[in-house]
Amino acid sequence: MNTPLKNPFIRLDPRDNVVVARAEIPAGTRVESEGLTTQQPVPAGHKIAARFIAKGEAVLKYNTIIGFAAQDLVPGTWMHSHNINFGDLVKDYRYGLDYQPTELVPAGQRATFQGILRADGRVATRNYIGIFAVSHRAATVARKIARHFDSARLDAFTHLDGVVPYVHEQGAGIEASGEPLEVLRRTLGGYIRHPNTAASLIIAAGDERNALETFLQQQRLHSGHQVQTLRIDEAGGTLAAIKKGIACIESMLEQANAVSRQPVSAEHLIIGMQCGGSDGFSGLSANPALGAAMEILIRHGGTAILSETPEIYGVEHLLTARAVTPEVGRKLVARMNWWLEYNRGRDTQINGRVSPGNNAGGLANVLEKSLGGAKKGGNAPLMEVYEYAEEVTARGLVFMDTPGYDPVSATGQIAGGANMVMFTTGRGSCFGSVPAPTIKLASNTPMYRRMEADMDINCGVIIDGEATLQELGQQIFEQLLHYASGRPTKSESLGVGVNEFVPWPIGVVD
Repeated sequence: MNTPLKNPFIRLDPRDNVVVARAEIPAGTRVESEGLTTQQPVPAGHKIAARFIAKGEAVLKYNTIIGFAAQDLVPGTWMHSHNINFGDLVKDYRYGLDYQPTELVPAGQRATFQGILRADGRVATRNYIGIFAVSHRAATVARKIARHFDSARLDAFTHLDGVVPYVHEQGAGIEASGEPLEVLRRTLGGYIRHPNTAASLIIAAGDERNALETFLQQQRLHSGHQVQTLRIDEAGGTLAAIKKGIACIESMLEQANAVSRQPVSAEHLIIGMQCGGSDGFSGLSANPALGAAMEILIRHGGTAILSETPEIYGVEHLLTARAVTPEVGRKLVARMNWWLEYNRGRDTQINGRVSPGNNAGGLANVLEKSLGGAKKGGNAPLMEVYEYAEEVTARGLVFMDTPGYDPVSATGQIAGGANMVMFTTGRGSCFGSVPAPTIKLASNTPMYRRMEADMDINCGVIIDGEATLQELGQQIFEQLLHYASGRPTKSESLGVGVNEFVPWPIGVVD
């Protein structure tokens, strides 16, 4: 006979008809807090029925529908994708009806961090020289030039974080006009103009679809000492271009290095929020704790970017209800409708199926995943909606339309101006990013301990009962200020981030 466990399950809302297992629970375990006995073994992060749920009845978590019972379910039944049906929801968008303005901390009392103040008033958290390929045809030259500037050659330039190649697979075999090329140019332009980019070398092979001069003109980029260009064909081929490119970067080093950090307001922080490898704890610990931290940042005048449009499907009405205006709310619904049409008939998350890792971690479908993912934004009002890689100018919580795939989504956020990325994960992740570094937050203690070399903050202390959401939110905010001030994140220390530059590859490839 099994010994009763003390609070083996987490109840998120008094109105819920499911509860979540803190750890792996055997069948036959008596749960005194709910007055039931588990009918089957329950993996950590998974759910059981907290009362009788009739076939077709809505399944409620955080008092929000995450699906419908596929059969009659007795109390204690393990509930997952095998007995929770994905279904259409009737949503009340309540455009702007629940909007409440944020009470800002007075300017003179706001938190500060050690930032790099640029001449135009923008603030950087890191200081890189970027080498940008306008198409994949310039990728090898860009990589070889960057490889020349190893740590030994940059040893004298103590205020420079590195020389980074930004290469991709687009720009040549792409539509000659239209949205795909526009998105690519907007992404590259955003990185070149990014405050964390001190200087740029832009490389073209020759006559790409993403023509160098047209790209510069459309993105309002002007050649100068810190923004230089190079055409491989005009330089005399690969070897000659590499030699010339190295000379270009050498000419930039001294000026790029001539910076220092100084106290600046936290209002200059723009945070790209990501989640990947989510599990059943992500929506209970890491995501809402990050949301609590972002609410603090927003009160101090900063900005948080929520993204991954297909992964807020089913809870988008929670955002539109607190939009600053009905028009902002309708922008979000318009982007969601675009995704629904784009994915019609395809085996994708927005149509119900989550990734194998998400499913194994306790997420039954995209509705449950979305519910947890949206909590990264806390309860802040929605101030604006942006297209992919569009420049973010509003303060507060904003939304950027991106795919759910982490590297593509984060690339769009950074192009839009994010100078830090905060990434929650339950199954584990080795993600990193440049020029804006990534801080990774673990949803549970076992994974944090297993991947401590990759994880920056353990949010599993919430599941363990060692901290509240508000306590951890304050700690995350304080850690953010330290990392923004120059403390290396785990991914930076490991040298992860260069290969995670992935512009959204939408459109036709010919």
